[in-house]
Amino acid sequence: MTDSARMHDVTDETRAIVDLVLDYSRRRLLSEDTPLDKPLPAAELARLAGRTIDEEGIGARKAIGVFEHVLAPACITTDDPRYLSFIPSAPSKAAAAFDVVVSASALYGGSWLEGAGAVHAENEVLRWLAAEFGLPTGAGGAFVQGGTLGNLSALVAARHAAADAGARPDRWRIVCSAEAHSSIASAARVMDVDVVTVTPDAGGVLRGDAVREALEAHGDSVFAVVATAGSTNFGIVDDLAGIAAVTRAHGVWLHVDGAYGLAAMLSPRARDRFAGVEHADSLVVDPHKWLFAPFDACALIYRDPELGRRAHTQHAEYLDTLTETSDWSPSDFAAHLTRRPRGLPLWFSLATYGAAVYRDAITASLELAQQIAAEIEARPEVRLVRRPQLGVVVFERVGWEKADYVAWSNRLLDEQHAFVTPSSHAGRTNARFAILNPRTTFAHLTGILDTMR
Repeated sequence: MTDSARMHDVTDETRAIVDLVLDYSRRRLLSEDTPLDKPLPAAELARLAGRTIDEEGIGARKAIGVFEHVLAPACITTDDPRYLSFIPSAPSKAAAAFDVVVSASALYGGSWLEGAGAVHAENEVLRWLAAEFGLPTGAGGAFVQGGTLGNLSALVAARHAAADAGARPDRWRIVCSAEAHSSIASAARVMDVDVVTVTPDAGGVLRGDAVREALEAHGDSVFAVVATAGSTNFGIVDDLAGIAAVTRAHGVWLHVDGAYGLAAMLSPRARDRFAGVEHADSLVVDPHKWLFAPFDACALIYRDPELGRRAHTQHAEYLDTLTETSDWSPSDFAAHLTRRPRGLPLWFSLATYGAAVYRDAITASLELAQQIAAEIEARPEVRLVRRPQLGVVVFERVGWEKADYVAWSNRLLDEQHAFVTPSSHAGRTNARFAILNPRTTFAHLTGILDTMR
């Protein structure tokens, strides 16, 4: 054996490395008492980890020891039931375990030619999601990295379709709510288009009448309207049916950003909130959020996938063998080319447990959000900012300023009690529970509220 093949040949060293990695993975996946953990300053991490990269290598045993005892504890455990900030991730055990299989199998998920089996399984999931959301039988797309890339890819397809239809404005425009996710503004910057933000109603909901006014004001320069199906800050679902009626009347592409909240449609308790999503021309939902898949996965689905293909297929001589066929290649449907089959962990988990378990888990989160909202309303020292629609509960501590929230949040994490970062709305600092993990309990949440007294 030559040194050049040392990293790839199956040897005693290779077997030992694989055993070390799989042993750690098994212990982590089956751990019932993993700490919440917290970040460390860069200087402290450098001191504890020491130098790990040099010409000779430090060996697998020492490297995984540094990871297990230094690096991993400096990362917050996102699947901890007390992780309640941002939008948490709580992958099912089957999905997390199968993510190891995806990497071990050396699968490429960009083309049908190279990954037909993986793409078939991913497409089964996409068809299932499309049917849940009421889209037609031919709907489809691809799994991409996250909601930001999914939104960008959908909007690129929308502009391409508008240009193909003959629109040639001086400036292209997107219409969305003033409370739309920051990725919409980011996509607009990348695409060099303008964003027309529309003020939602007093409850934070973007309504069809407000969208109509924006379309009438800006005419053919608007190539897409973005509606939100579960905002990140409050979990608010826009008036999808009203907006869809307006976009259909004006012949404008409707994109639904459901990265966080659209998965709640799987629960009978929330399904009615999403009426109108069936009219979307494109939508996204992130399985690494409320569909219990590992980071990083966003399902991007088009009503007419051919419009996505026309906008995104890359052409080069070495790609001709792929692009000259009608095969379903995920690289044709988004702003990407190389991709891992990131939808497979979700496929395996769904195939293992069945969809009913997902519905139950999402329903439990919705019910817990209502339960803790009622508890907040019953406590004089805290105030509910807005009654939750989905799993996000926003509240204020009476009399606190921003510095109080920051100190409280830091103390919670330092004491390994919970991870709850301050947020804000309309210039006022607040706190929020993003309830997603099925292992989060009412006792967890009331215990956190008790620390605000």
